[in-house]
Amino acid sequence: MSDDRSLETPTLMVATFTSFMGPFMISAVNVALPAIQKEFSVSAVLLSWIATSYLLATAVFLVPFGKLADIHGRKKTFALGLMVFVLSSLLTAFSISVWMLIILRIFQGMGTAMIVTTGMAIVTSVFPPNKRGSAIGIYVAAVYIGLSLGPFVGGVLTHHFGWRSIFIAI
Repeated sequence: MSDDRSLETPTLMVATFTSFMGPFMISAVNVALPAIQKEFSVSAVLLSWIATSYLLATAVFLVPFGKLADIHGRKKTFALGLMVFVLSSLLTAFSISVWMLIILRIFQGMGTAMIVTTGMAIVTSVFPPNKRGSAIGIYVAAVYIGLSLGPFVGGVLTHHFGWRSIFIAI
């Protein structure tokens, strides 16, 4: 645990925002699927892989990236995950085919896995035991806020700016 209390607030802010991003992306993209289907003229089965590829990649890579964080450090793994997530999100906005979109969603899921496996560990290492419960509560609340806001915000973005705006807005 760190003795530097000045790290508590910025660490919690960054960790909370990143714990919001993944769930937000899951639920926002689901609302945009009809617009994506219309643009790429794909079957419902192929369309479902846009959502599934992200979730599957996240689930598959949680344990390996957790091990990577144990070996190379939480902060490095977290930073790499954030970089992969942001870069793949921006590139996803410029997808020229459904296959490119699916592949980039896999990379998004990989970035999310790196963030998820390290975010909670970083928060718990920065906060002392008497503040840890509140910090974890805030961190976890962001997950559910992301899931809840995703359909609304994703719908507004898709309606006014197109489905690609979801990947730029995050």
